[in-house]
Amino acid sequence: MYAEYYGLTKQPFNLTPDPAFLFLTRQHREGLAGLAYAIQERKGFLVLTGIAGSGKTTLLAWLLQKLPPGRVKASVIFNPMLTRAEFLELVLLQFGVTEIPESKARRLEILRGLLEAGTAEGRVFVLIVDEAHKLDAELLEEVRLLGNFQDGKGAMLQILLIGQSELDETLAQPGLWQLKQRIAVRLAIQPLAAGEVLLYLQHRWQIAGGKLPLPIAAEAITAVGELSQGIPRLINSLCDNALMLAFAEDQREVTPAHVRSAAADLRLGPPPKPAPGGDPPPAAGVPLPVIPMFRLIGDSRRPEKPEPRKRSRMTQWAMKLGLV
Repeated sequence: MYAEYYGLTKQPFNLTPDPAFLFLTRQHREGLAGLAYAIQERKGFLVLTGIAGSGKTTLLAWLLQKLPPGRVKASVIFNPMLTRAEFLELVLLQFGVTEIPESKARRLEILRGLLEAGTAEGRVFVLIVDEAHKLDAELLEEVRLLGNFQDGKGAMLQILLIGQSELDETLAQPGLWQLKQRIAVRLAIQPLAAGEVLLYLQHRWQIAGGKLPLPIAAEAITAVGELSQGIPRLINSLCDNALMLAFAEDQREVTPAHVRSAAADLRLGPPPKPAPGGDPPPAAGVPLPVIPMFRLIGDSRRPEKPEPRKRSRMTQWAMKLGLV
């Protein structure tokens, strides 16, 4: 509703994952590079974790766009709440198999034949399980067994498990020790750092057709960073609601009051304050780690630049292939 009012061509802070809006921080580049490298080099089991709203699904959508479609064939399962039989059936359906027998043995034989034929042609098959933290131990064992398809040069089926941070705890269970041993790459996406919140807002605003500077007061941006604790999904929710409030009041600039009002509507409390001489108390709202407030320099609304870091080998490799 406010898009035309602020000179936008589309909504800048939608909650629906959209790879066009992906803000590539250093950790996102590392994540993309690691996943792209491991998939194309047939490393086998991969794990990507992060707290809810950190951008894992958006990162996945971007990755699927960047991987060469003529070489990489993906089976993506977004809802893993399935039985073992249903899970295997869905894997085959996602790989394009339409005639699926009732027998599990025949289903596995079809999958083996598919992988062998494709691998011989130089293709890479990847099974991606989103919301993998919801998998129970029995289904995770089924997933592990699917990783037994080998050809002597590597895994014929790459398996990427994407889930919230609880997935790390699940994989640490003694009964899943064999699966944990076979994980070749583990990556974690953290909330945005303090100085990245402003850059994130600017990026999405420009992708939506907006012009800088942002119509958001410096103090309001600070409030967004604190109340969202750097979680992209919460940043989007806060900014979308705050812009709606400003639009309703016919105000061109979002103020801290708009942000606080949006946070109250969304039931987002302020970050917990440390108790004197002790550990911080439990958060009254969302139980998330506190992200320090970033500093704004004057009215330029530019965060202090972080110290440059050397690119990792995986990042350099992925950049050469145009993956990031």
